[in-house]
Amino acid sequence: MRKSSLFASFFILHILTLSCILLTPTHSSDGDLVAQICRKTPFYDLCSSILHSNPLAPKSDPKGMALIMVNNIQANATDTLSYIEELIKQTSDEELEQQLAFCAESYIPVVKYILPQAADAISQGRYGFASYCIVDAQKEVNACDKKFSGSSQTPLSDRNCIMQKLVDVAAAMVKLLLNG
Repeated sequence: MRKSSLFASFFILHILTLSCILLTPTHSSDGDLVAQICRKTPFYDLCSSILHSNPLAPKSDPKGMALIMVNNIQANATDTLSYIEELIKQTSDEELEQQLAFCAESYIPVVKYILPQAADAISQGRYGFASYCIVDAQKEVNACDKKFSGSSQTPLSDRNCIMQKLVDVAAAMVKLLLNG
């Protein structure tokens, strides 16, 4: 029971932190490349807050910004996979355990192969392949979501939703790189 409350607290803290980031206004001038690029993504506030809050984010390099976004997705996917593994250990519900195991199997290639390949492809200027990888990551997260079909709120709903938004932003950024 103690582990369960610890993970619930961690998850709530994670969501509150992300909410603060999303709700924090960002200040930018018209000449701010981060703002210009983020306006071309489906989730401007998410994109802008991640790039502005990262001290390593190159504010004048779209390729570097896309790499920061993919690395952010990687961190979230890794955290979500760890969360899934802990839920599997805690549950006694066989159906839920199978659904979570399916999601773990969906997230493992995202964490170990797909996103690292996307990051490498961006670094090498292979934006077409990076785009393919990002779409593949999105398919894996969608597959996890579909495993819980019929349930309005699942243990992974919020995390998968955040992942979807991050992937949508990264996909838009890579598309901008593809179009020059």
